[in-house]
Amino acid sequence: MSERAPNQARVIPLRPPAARPGPSRPAPERPAQGRTPAAPREPLWRDLVGDVLRRERRAQERTLKDVADAARISMPYLSEIERGRKEASSEVLAAAAQALGFGLGDLLSLAQDELARTARSGAVRGRGPSVPRYDGLCLAA
Repeated sequence: MSERAPNQARVIPLRPPAARPGPSRPAPERPAQGRTPAAPREPLWRDLVGDVLRRERRAQERTLKDVADAARISMPYLSEIERGRKEASSEVLAAAAQALGFGLGDLLSLAQDELARTARSGAVRGRGPSVPRYDGLCLAA
């Protein structure tokens, strides 16, 4: 039989008990030498698309407000897209591209070119070219 009284439940704490006060030991130091630097991460698609949108908007010398109004999206949301903080839907990306005078396909092609350029430079995890060069549609100034 159990040692508990019949009307007592066993309590299991959800959090580990707090550290007991007393002499603390310093954390062991890790040697700085011998550390390998972290490999560069592949760029996120939303960062690439945001960079293209911002670069095209600035090349046209237009404000965020102007482009957001033309695209019928909020200015803070367009800003978040340009900074790569939001994953915009294809409808929103198409509206932003249209407001800048080009199509969704053009926007995605320019973002793909950026991704291919990054891969060709070998900046991503030390790899060489992994995407064949595509000299397709580019927007002219």
